[in-house]
Amino acid sequence: MNGPEPLTGEPLALDLVNTLPHTVDGPPVDHLADAAGLRVWLALQAGRLPESGRIAEADLAAIHQVRTYAVEAIGRARQGERPPQDALRGLNEAQLAAPAVRYAEWRDDRMTVESRRSGAFGAQVAAALAESVVDLLADPAFGSVRECEAADCTMLFLPAHPRRRWCSASRCGNRARVARYYQRHKTT
Repeated sequence: MNGPEPLTGEPLALDLVNTLPHTVDGPPVDHLADAAGLRVWLALQAGRLPESGRIAEADLAAIHQVRTYAVEAIGRARQGERPPQDALRGLNEAQLAAPAVRYAEWRDDRMTVESRRSGAFGAQVAAALAESVVDLLADPAFGSVRECEAADCTMLFLPAHPRRRWCSASRCGNRARVARYYQRHKTT
């Protein structure tokens, strides 16, 4: 993967959409362009996605398709429109390819329950990503999702504070502040 690390820390569905080619800090970068980039992104998402498995180039197609469906559904819903039926169907099919089961186990004198998915590792990741998109679309907080206000950035974020304007204070926020500073102090 070339370029800066992808932005992470938003709801998983937004982190997925934010892997698309964007131009912040240099030329456009698709963080999931190849299996190596996907492995880096999965490592950054540790604890949020299935972790035991090997990513192959063939897994990219399923994950790219879920990302396409996510972009379509989130984009339409942000405009107050109904998400495309094919995108919703695709998200549902991705989840069905590796269904989650609430798995019960007795450990250390108590019952534990965790979600586990069956199927190939790539299908498990795609299903978990599709589930995160569906969860975000159904979340009442979805209406607060914003696009970064930096002129050359299209990243999405869910603000924890209503005054948040940029995807990242250290990326777009700093660039905007520096640009304002130079504009104010420019000698003409």
